[in-house]
Amino acid sequence: MSELAGNDSLYVRLRGTCANDWRAYTEHAFVAGLADGSLPEEAFRHYLKQDYLFLIHFARAYALAAYKADDMADMRAAATHVTALLDTEMSLHVEYCAGWGIGEADIRATPESKATMAYTRFVLERGMAGDVLDLYVALAPCVVGYGEIGKRLIEDPATRVDGNPYRKWIEMYGGDDYRAGVRDAVATLDRAAARRETPQRFEDLARTFRQATRLEADFWQMGLTLAE
Repeated sequence: MSELAGNDSLYVRLRGTCANDWRAYTEHAFVAGLADGSLPEEAFRHYLKQDYLFLIHFARAYALAAYKADDMADMRAAATHVTALLDTEMSLHVEYCAGWGIGEADIRATPESKATMAYTRFVLERGMAGDVLDLYVALAPCVVGYGEIGKRLIEDPATRVDGNPYRKWIEMYGGDDYRAGVRDAVATLDRAAARRETPQRFEDLARTFRQATRLEADFWQMGLTLAE
């Protein structure tokens, strides 16, 4: 993990407080199915539609981060994420979904699953009730965790490449562009921690990180079981 985050990073320290939950998330059966191509395609389609709805709230979370930021540099960084999500990533997601036979109208008509609502509202609540550090900690399991998953899968010789319908997904989250975004997210988290973290506060941050990690695992499970 040194390529994505140093051992003294707040992300690494938080991850160390919930090792079992972290494994349940990053080594979930959904992820294993992506790696060997055995994941039922209907499960992946269900996940893709919910992931689009998740991105909408993700953009709102970064807009909240801009509001909560302490200075112009951090405001601009958060605003850049909002713009990237709304103007680029969501369009790319719609394009990717089309390759799976999912039209944009179908995505927009999809109700949010309970897992999507639970996770996104938790992230937004932590940002509204706390400060920008609370918000970035709640976001970290998704932003950085996907990079860790992608890196592991793309570097694992056991990951199926030829004929794997999920190869593009693996290459996207294990690729250089996403890794660069992960390093940026880790740096942003650590800048916020440098200003706001205290020994007394770490336990609260760990609870937020642990809960977000559990909700990530629930999001995989939602896709796997086609839960509403």
